[in-house]
Amino acid sequence: MPIEPQTPLIDRFGRVHTSLRISVTDRCNIRCFYCMPLENVRFKPRQELLTFEEMTRVVRVAAGLGINKLRLTGGEPLVRSNLSQLIRMLREVPGIQEIALTTNGILLPDQAADLKSSGLDRLNVSLDAISEEMFERITRRQGVQKVFDGIAAAKAAGFGNVRLNAVAIQNLTECEIVPLANFARENDLHLRFIEFMPLDADRAWDKSKVLSGQQLREIISREVAPLRSVNRHDKSQPATDYEYADGKQRVGFINSVTEPFCGACNRLRITAEGQLRNCLFGMEEWDARQVLRNGGTDTELSERFQSCVQAKKPSHGMDSPDFVPPERAMYQIGG
Repeated sequence: MPIEPQTPLIDRFGRVHTSLRISVTDRCNIRCFYCMPLENVRFKPRQELLTFEEMTRVVRVAAGLGINKLRLTGGEPLVRSNLSQLIRMLREVPGIQEIALTTNGILLPDQAADLKSSGLDRLNVSLDAISEEMFERITRRQGVQKVFDGIAAAKAAGFGNVRLNAVAIQNLTECEIVPLANFARENDLHLRFIEFMPLDADRAWDKSKVLSGQQLREIISREVAPLRSVNRHDKSQPATDYEYADGKQRVGFINSVTEPFCGACNRLRITAEGQLRNCLFGMEEWDARQVLRNGGTDTELSERFQSCVQAKKPSHGMDSPDFVPPERAMYQIGG
């Protein structure tokens, strides 16, 4: 039976927050240009990152406020040692119904089975290209075969409906659209394309580089198979899903730039060093670590959550002429 929240996390616009994204590390084993700089990356010292015990305490408080879904992110979460132990700890928190994880897949071959046995429910694998040349151009590392092996290991471990996340970039990844769609269909994977967002450390984003969901949908319908819309049962989900007319899997489009879905957003975030954020593009943060490490109470943590939610804006403002990208890049916030 679901646990009734003490004081639900409802913002000024009536949005109820039930999902928390937890960055477990800012470190990563690849260097995707839309997320991290190539060189001179300044990672947080280990002692500044939340411990597993601290993360679990935060989740216990959040669950009391109505949070029931968690997603572990990074950086690359699988570079954090003993991650399965954290999942086991979070699994025991009353009120948590689902734990998911987003990974680049490179370390999955060795960890997939343990992740499954620890209680992880769902996996998203980031894969922007299936050709080694384009994979290396985007990630600035080699290793696409390791990702393939990781996907296979995840399926062998019992993860059903593994999702692929692919960032789409104008004048770069068009050649990967059809191969990615065919790869996903052939391997029974739910592919989702994500519009390129202004979260790159190099500050090279420009709206002209956005390959829109509409463009992607037209290409796939024309060159792979016709698509038909699917009812959106959960309005808070970021992807607009379509299914292939032949019934062979689905493809989703996360149109953060061209079709913002802020009106139904139910997500909060906490960075690896314990800063609460109410929006991926927000500028303000609420320090949970300060409460955790200075003898603060659960009530004080709850108040940080409530303050964070009440300050949430109606939208990310990306379509506004005075929009300013956040100072922190994706790897510093949590994907």
